[in-house]
Amino acid sequence: MDLAALTPLLEETARARCTDDPAHDWLHVRRVVANARRIAEAEGADRVVCTTAALLHELFNHPKGHPESHRSGEVCAEHARTLLREHGAPEDFVDAVGYAIAVHPFSLGVTPTTLEARVLQDADRLDAIGAIGLARCFATCAAMRRPFYEEGDPFCERRAPDDKLWGIDHVYKKLLKLRDGMHTATARAMAARRNEVIERFMEELREEIAASA
Repeated sequence: MDLAALTPLLEETARARCTDDPAHDWLHVRRVVANARRIAEAEGADRVVCTTAALLHELFNHPKGHPESHRSGEVCAEHARTLLREHGAPEDFVDAVGYAIAVHPFSLGVTPTTLEARVLQDADRLDAIGAIGLARCFATCAAMRRPFYEEGDPFCERRAPDDKLWGIDHVYKKLLKLRDGMHTATARAMAARRNEVIERFMEELREEIAASA
C-alpha cells in the first residue's frame, strides 16, 4: 500500500485527539511534523515513518501531575499502533512508528536504537526551545499555577533549579540542555539558533527583574 496516502486518513484522528493545552495542541503537532520532515530528509531517515510518528505522538497524554504521566509515551504508542493497523498499515511500519513514539519522551531518558526514533526525539525537543519553546514553557507554568521565578534567586545562582516550583527553573533544568542531547547534526544546528533566542530572552529578563528590585 502507499504509506504516504495514509497521512490524510490519520490527520483527522490526530487533530481530534489533541487537547486544548497550547503546549501539546494540534499546532505543536504540526510544528513537530515539519521538524521531523526537515531532519529526516537531511539525515537520510525514512521520511514517512518519521512524519507519521510525529503526527501521532500526541494521540494520548496523561495530564500534568498524573501519577502515570511517565507512561504517556508508551500508551500513546499503543494507540498509534491500533490506529495504523485499522488502516491496514504493514506490521514493520507499525512497529517502526510505535517504537519511535514509545521512546520519544524526554522524561524517559532513552537513547533510541533507530534513526527514525532519534529524528522524532530531535523534532519534538526542538519545539521545546527557541521562542515557541519559551511560550510553551510559560503556558505550562500558568496551567500548573507556578510563579514565573523564585524571588530571592530567580536565575538559580545559589540553588539547584526546581521546575516543579518555578517556571524559569525549567529553562535551566531542561531547555538549555536539549541542544547538546540532539542526535542529528541537522537538529543540533537548528537548536543552536534557538538556544540563542533563549539566552537573549534570559538576559533581558534579568535586566527587567533587576529593575524591579
